[in-house]
Amino acid sequence: MIENINLSDKKVLLRVDYNVPIENGLVLDDYRIKKSLQTINYCLEQGAAIIIMSHLGRPNGIDESLSLRPVADRLSEILNKEVLFSDDCISDKALLKSTTLDKGQIHLLENLRFHEGELDNDANFSKILSFHGDVYINDAFGTAHRAHASNVGVVDFFDEHGIGFLMKKELKYLSNEISEPIRPFSVVMGGAKIKGKIELIENFLKKSDNLIVGGALSFPFLKVKGYDINSPLINDEDIKCAEHLLSISEKIKKDIILPSDFVVSTSLDDFTNIDIKQIEEINSSDGCYDIGPETTMHFSQILSLSETILWNGPLGVSENPYFGTGTQQICRIIEELSNNGIISILGGGDTAAAAKKFSQFDTFTHISTGGGASLELLSGSKLPALKALEKNE
Repeated sequence: MIENINLSDKKVLLRVDYNVPIENGLVLDDYRIKKSLQTINYCLEQGAAIIIMSHLGRPNGIDESLSLRPVADRLSEILNKEVLFSDDCISDKALLKSTTLDKGQIHLLENLRFHEGELDNDANFSKILSFHGDVYINDAFGTAHRAHASNVGVVDFFDEHGIGFLMKKELKYLSNEISEPIRPFSVVMGGAKIKGKIELIENFLKKSDNLIVGGALSFPFLKVKGYDINSPLINDEDIKCAEHLLSISEKIKKDIILPSDFVVSTSLDDFTNIDIKQIEEINSSDGCYDIGPETTMHFSQILSLSETILWNGPLGVSENPYFGTGTQQICRIIEELSNNGIISILGGGDTAAAAKKFSQFDTFTHISTGGGASLELLSGSKLPALKALEKNE
């Protein structure tokens, strides 16, 4: 933990997740930047200098459109403080700038992924990165499920290392609070694909009091149950996964709660033929793009009796105003319950985007900054970045 390390007069190499949307040189959403502020301010208060490193996007070599320079500008605005910037994370010039920092100064390095050594977890690249600081702190939960140089390889070169406050909070809610939840504990799962979520669904089928599955994630389950659901999102592998999970459900005598009606149309672009159909009425020509009002009411009733709610994945094509009502209503019921004191934990990615669109973002107990990382942690997997820190304790 960062609190257990003496940071006075130290240079802290801080891995954050500043993978934020940028357009025309401006940061469009600074949520992830703001979530790193507690750790940054703590380091400054303790008398440290900070060298910050992050990736942005998936560049193939150097790509100026994926430079972190706009992030340096935005961070400087938020902190009302100068943020130094280097246009190469491992150049001699960047290393010199880091080693000559005075306490209280901040230095942001250019996009780590401009070098292939980052994704390859290259030992030499890791070693050069380590020259920037005396202490290593990982506060990048969003990349904790990846074994890269800046969050795994670099740890080998530090005697003093730990996690920041954001990582600590993510672990608290996505691991500790979920392992022994206040009950009733309800899980809402949406999104498009079962693949990558099998362990997660199986885990919560056994652990939760209510497992609600909506969105396209429900299609393979409904198909296995004999309903005429047709979607390009369903494949043979998904059907096998659904059969496996439904057999577990039957064995442990706990239902997977599925939609009973949908908002349908012939296509996503056809707004003139939108209809609401019961699951029994749906045929292969119908596209199911949102949960229907009966399903929304049923899901809401279950959630209203819960003390802990975990929500991961939208329940329809929520970015489309014609097909976002179900997600909006579920989002708002969770928001209302959060105001009344229940614990609400939201996965990252599309779920966070939906919460921002439909609700007061700061109402929920916790909104994760990681998509894939939150899925892996919730599935019970040990994250590579955390394993690296534990191995070197």
